[in-house]
Amino acid sequence: MPKSVISAIVAAAVLLLSAPLPVHAQTTTKDVGQKMADTGEAIKDYTVEKKNEAVAHAKKLGRDIDAKIKELDAQASKQTGEAKAKSKELIKDLKAKRAKVSSKFNELSKATKASWDETKKAFADAWQDLATSYDKAVAEIKK
Repeated sequence: MPKSVISAIVAAAVLLLSAPLPVHAQTTTKDVGQKMADTGEAIKDYTVEKKNEAVAHAKKLGRDIDAKIKELDAQASKQTGEAKAKSKELIKDLKAKRAKVSSKFNELSKATKASWDETKKAFADAWQDLATSYDKAVAEIKK
């Protein structure tokens, strides 16, 4: 390979590597809440033939929200006075709604072809309720 071609390749590589990387906006709490809501809504798109995928998706959602609730609970426990009491009440509400989602998840995993549409809607609705409560709790706790 001629020296000029090698020089041109090296120069192009240097230019590409020295270019600034795009700056990505930080993920906001609102973004997380919206993603949670959108992800829960995605369950509605699964057909009964894709039940196993839907159940796996819902299971992952559960693990993700459990971690988020645990994180919020840790933040709430660092607060004091009235703020701590209010935050603990919000966490209690989140855990109750999470329990409802778990119940709907169990129904989803056992759904038959006949009950599939109704069951996945019930799960998505419970998830939406949890996602909305999560948004409120985050806004309150992170004040």
